[in-house]
Amino acid sequence: MNTLTRLTRTRASDSVLDMLRDGILGSTFRPGQRLDVKALADQLGVSPTPVKDAINRLAAEGLIEIRPRSGTFVAEITPEMVGEIFEIRRALECLAAEATVARLTPELLEAFTDLTRQLERPVTSEAERMRHEQANVALHMLIVESSGNQRLMEIYRSLNAHLTIARIHSRRRPEAHRLEQELQEHRAMLDALQQRDAPRLVQVLGDHIRRAGHDLVEDVLHAREKEQA
Repeated sequence: MNTLTRLTRTRASDSVLDMLRDGILGSTFRPGQRLDVKALADQLGVSPTPVKDAINRLAAEGLIEIRPRSGTFVAEITPEMVGEIFEIRRALECLAAEATVARLTPELLEAFTDLTRQLERPVTSEAERMRHEQANVALHMLIVESSGNQRLMEIYRSLNAHLTIARIHSRRRPEAHRLEQELQEHRAMLDALQQRDAPRLVQVLGDHIRRAGHDLVEDVLHAREKEQA
């Protein structure tokens, strides 16, 4: 049985959704795991109603699958799904990048520079890898948020939830050549921003996301092979 923190009645309706989402995006629930509504409600100390509501909302986000006559399951991540998500992500980020260059301020450029510098730090431990991933996510999110396109941001965030699951459950130790390639790509992106060269930024960003998508698909395949071995 997975361990979850019990919730008070006054917080239940606002907290069950966040608790389950965090469990899915973290390591509490694994892709494909069956979820028992009554067991979850008992463990959280709430009635089944807020749990069912949260499950329906997470199903709408694509994080949970409700299968008739079978049950409720955490969504599984397939290599094909990861590939498709990265194609959409590339289109969204490249669109955002064009708008970001037009809206670039000295403060924004400083933020991009700081994140790129963070990503240049060595990755030799689990803690450093976690910080590296957080800075990487922040860099790409900054591109999207700086576009000022609210709808684009909403769609992008919904895609990121699935990619987070894929990264967590197919994690391999970062390979030196991948990190070096990523570093060069991030530097090229920063240079394009500094030059306010939108076509160049779109090109290097698109190539970077395409390469990163290919690597994550490989990682998902590798994780699946290990589970089946």
